[in-house]
Amino acid sequence: MDYDWSAADLDFRDEVRAFLDEKLTPELRRAGRLATSVYPDHEASMQWQHILHERGWAAPAWPVEHGGCDWSLTQHYIFNRESMLAGAPSLSPMGIRMVAPAIVAFGTPEQQAFYLPRILTGEVFFCQGYSEPEAGSDLAALTMAAVDDGADFVCTGSKIWTTHATAANWIFCLVRTSRAGKKQQGITFLLIDMTTPGIEIRPLVMTSGEQVQNQVFFDNVRVPKTNVLGRIDDGWTVAKYLLVHERGGAAAPMLQVMARDVATAAAEQTGPDGNPLIDDAAFAAKLAEARIRTEVLEILEYRTLSAMAQGKNPGPASSMLKILATELSQRLTELALEAAGPRGRVYQPHATAPGGPIAEFTPPADGYRSGADWQAVAPLRYFNDRAGSIYAGSNEIQRNILAKAALGL
Repeated sequence: MDYDWSAADLDFRDEVRAFLDEKLTPELRRAGRLATSVYPDHEASMQWQHILHERGWAAPAWPVEHGGCDWSLTQHYIFNRESMLAGAPSLSPMGIRMVAPAIVAFGTPEQQAFYLPRILTGEVFFCQGYSEPEAGSDLAALTMAAVDDGADFVCTGSKIWTTHATAANWIFCLVRTSRAGKKQQGITFLLIDMTTPGIEIRPLVMTSGEQVQNQVFFDNVRVPKTNVLGRIDDGWTVAKYLLVHERGGAAAPMLQVMARDVATAAAEQTGPDGNPLIDDAAFAAKLAEARIRTEVLEILEYRTLSAMAQGKNPGPASSMLKILATELSQRLTELALEAAGPRGRVYQPHATAPGGPIAEFTPPADGYRSGADWQAVAPLRYFNDRAGSIYAGSNEIQRNILAKAALGL
């Protein structure tokens, strides 16, 4: 693999940098820099999406005919990396990166014409209705019922760990339309308007104190059959396609930025011997190992993206990348918390840009914070990242997939 940028790549990088320098306001940079999880401040994220949409860069991975960019893999990488280095807030993946590719692949022309432009503008904001109280990593065990009633399905049940459900006006759901055959059969992929009567949202308080996740209840919610994506009873096919996009992606640039920030923080923080923490041999060795792993992950992502660019299904590679990226992210948050020292143990979310409301917390009247902003962010990121090895299918499930698909066990 040739790691040298071509002249065209360097020109594109400079174009991206100029755009970011011009459009990223201090407020947007703060939202990106002080995000406490993969989900940034919602208002900042949507503001940044509008700016990107004006430039035609909100969904560069989409087909060009639907608003995407005719970029090479290198250009996608450069854009993602430069955005992260500049501190841009991330965009919610639920619409642009997850359900939109499924709509492109399985949607009718009418569905594509309605949803895709509105996802780009933010007029339609999706959340994901997959997990249930008794169906998480074993997603095929879901029981939320959708009863056939002529032109509609009548849905009853609940979904849990639904990110940004209070902000979303649409939800894509897996529902049970038949109990015949294997549990993966009889599942249908539905797009549901969140304003439909019978839907109730109850926020969940995470260990970080944030209310980003929710439980959503459906009580005889009527959904037109025209909102089915793909075929009735064959929603598992759509779900598997979407999960490839959820588990894959380019995580390496984000993790490289995290590692860089940990190194910077460790150079400023005093270690046990009174010297900069970065000079502590044990800490330096742990950080070096993590940074090496980010480089390995980047190469693996290149291989997977190259396969996808050739029209190949990445298959179990998406499970491998999900394991590596989430566990490496958790490792980096552990090192950041170690670098933060005693001031990193103080709960002060007012010094951060959380992804949702903070429950039962009153900030000090004078805005006082103990230590630097990054020290306030470190514990919240640590707590939020514990879920990384669970969501999108637990890493134990991903290892089972690899054992079966890659090793034949």
